Amino acid sequence: MTTAKRDTYTPETLLSVAVRVFNERGYDGTSMEHLSKAAGISKSSIYHHVTGKEELLRRAVSRALDGLFAILDEPGAGQGRAIERVEYVTRRTVEVLTAELPYVTLLLRVRGNTGTERWALDRRREFDQKVAELLKAAVADGDLRADVDIKLATRLLFGMINSLVEWYRPHPGGNADREQLADTVVHLAFDGLRTVR
Repeated sequence: MTTAKRDTYTPETLLSVAVRVFNERGYDGTSMEHLSKAAGISKSSIYHHVTGKEELLRRAVSRALDGLFAILDEPGAGQGRAIERVEYVTRRTVEVLTAELPYVTLLLRVRGNTGTERWALDRRREFDQKVAELLKAAVADGDLRADVDIKLATRLLFGMINSLVEWYRPHPGGNADREQLADTVVHLAFDGLRTVR
């Protein structure tokens, strides 16, 4: 394992190290001592840039949440039929998850033990609710089956997407890999939910 050197230390490299350690040890199981050893810097150097590990957690989960919420502002999420928009959001969610894998992994592992974790859980639920609204609109348009409970469909959809953090490992230069993964998730999810015409 290589450690960051004092002369190359930046807040961004510290955040990257913190996310790795949080994912390995769990947030609750990580101390500032663990973070300073992994980063190769003193605890006082860390405190020079952040108030503590909870600030690092907030920065990390904010990066994941910002990526997810940015999807909802993209033209593909706001234009066209609801089915096209929900498929677009699903595809982009997979792409953000794979591009920001360590950060999204950490987001999905927060349990609500701190103020930051509760905030992150609330924001995740807000994102899920927006996707559920798109699914409802697609049902109302007649493009998705009305006999499937939307709350259940939303949970299953995110269960499938979120499970990627447990097994997906990117290949070097793996953009085609990510695109194929996103295509597969969209096809598996929506081919079974679409109405037959």
